[in-house]
Amino acid sequence: MIDDVVSVAVVGAGAAGLTGAIVAAETLAKDGAPGRVLLLDGAKQIGTKILVSGGGRCNVTHEVITPKDFFGNRNIIRNILAAFSVERTIAWFTSLGVDLKREPTGKLFPATDNARTVLTALLTRAREAGVIIRPGHRVTEVSTSSAGFLLQHSHGATQASRVMLATGGQSLPRTGSDGFGYRLARALGHRVTPTVPALVPLVLDSSMFHATLSGLSHDVELTTLVDGREVDRRTGSLLWTHFGISGPVVMDASRFWALATNRGAPVDLYGNFVPSRPSEELKEWFVARATEHPRRSLTRILSMLVPDRFAESLCRHCSCDPQEHMAQVTRRDRERVLSTLARFRFPIARDRGWNFAEVTAGGVPLEEINYRTMESKLISGLYLIGEMLDCDGRIGGFNFQWAWTTGWLAGQSAARSLLAAKVPPHSA
Repeated sequence: MIDDVVSVAVVGAGAAGLTGAIVAAETLAKDGAPGRVLLLDGAKQIGTKILVSGGGRCNVTHEVITPKDFFGNRNIIRNILAAFSVERTIAWFTSLGVDLKREPTGKLFPATDNARTVLTALLTRAREAGVIIRPGHRVTEVSTSSAGFLLQHSHGATQASRVMLATGGQSLPRTGSDGFGYRLARALGHRVTPTVPALVPLVLDSSMFHATLSGLSHDVELTTLVDGREVDRRTGSLLWTHFGISGPVVMDASRFWALATNRGAPVDLYGNFVPSRPSEELKEWFVARATEHPRRSLTRILSMLVPDRFAESLCRHCSCDPQEHMAQVTRRDRERVLSTLARFRFPIARDRGWNFAEVTAGGVPLEEINYRTMESKLISGLYLIGEMLDCDGRIGGFNFQWAWTTGWLAGQSAARSLLAAKVPPHSA
C-alpha cells in the first residue's frame, strides 16, 4: 500500500542528497510548479558525516579543483566539475549564510571552524525550500512503476516521479553509509566496480618501529608499485602513529594499495625521505659531513636531513649504532643507511578499514550516467550522485566538491525534466 506520493524522492541525506533536494525544490518553485521533494535517510541523526569531517570543521572545498585531483574516468569527471565550479560553490554557500575562509594549503573551511555551521545552513535552506526530511526511514527497495518509482522503506511505501540515489559509499559506516545503496543500484540494473577503503591510514607490521615515533610528522615521497610497476608517486606529509602511518600523503596513496590488495596483486609502498637529493648527491653529502665532523654521531648527522627521532630509529632498523662516530661508520653501513633513507619499504599489514576511511574507491561506473544531468542511462528518471559513483578525490575538500556538484546537477535536472514533461506537481 502506497502511503505517500511525491515529485522527487532523494535517498540519503548527506552532502550530495541535501544539495540535490534543495536544488530540486527551489527549481520547481522558481518555475511556479512547486512539487513535493522528500528526503529519506536511514540514520536518526542527519548529516553525521558532515559533522565529523575535517576534524569537526568540514573542509567544504578547495580553492583549485581539477580532474587530476580525482580518480575515475577523468573525461567525464572534467565535464561534471565544469557544471558547478568552486566559485559557484562559494557563492552558493554565501547565499546559505556560510562564509568560507582559505587556509595556506588551499583548503576552504567555514569561517566559524565548525562543521555544524554547514549542516545547519543546509538543513535550514532545505526546510525553507519545502523539502520534507524523514530521518530514521531506511529505504530497502527501489523499483520502477507505471507512475515512476516505488520506494519501500522502514515506515511504508512512497511513490515518486523521480528518484535520486545519494546513499554514499561504505566509508564511516557508523554515519549511515554502509554500502546498501550499491544493492539498490544493482537491483535497478547498474554495475558496481569493486569497492575498497580510500583516504585511509595504513597499519604496519608489529615488528616495525612506528610506535616509538607516534605523533612525529615529516615530508616523504611515496611510490606505489603494483606487479612491480609504478602506479603512483606523490610527496607530502607523513604522520607516524601507534598503529602505523597516516597523514595526507599516506591517505592519498592508500587507495592504490587497497585496490591492488583487493584483487590479489603484489603491491609495495616505498618512501624516499630525502627526495630533493639524488643518490649520488646524497652519498657525496654524507662523505663530506664525515670529513668535516668525524667525531659527530651518525644520528646527529642524519638529523640534518630528517627528524632526529626518525634518524635514530632508522639506524637501529639498519642494525647500525646511532651513536657511532662518523669516522667509524663503515662503507657497508653507510650504503645501507643511505639506501634505506632513499628507498624505505613500508611493511604494510593492512589498511585500517571502513571505520577509518574517509571515502570509497569504486562504485557505479560513470559511463552509466549522463554527465550533463547525472541521470541513469539505463532508467529514465533515476539519478545517481555523490560517493556511490566510481569517483574518489584526494584529501583536501575535493570529495565534498564532488558531492555539491553532482547534487546540484541532479537536483536541477530532475526538476527540469518534471517541468518539461508537465508532470502534475504532488502537493501536500
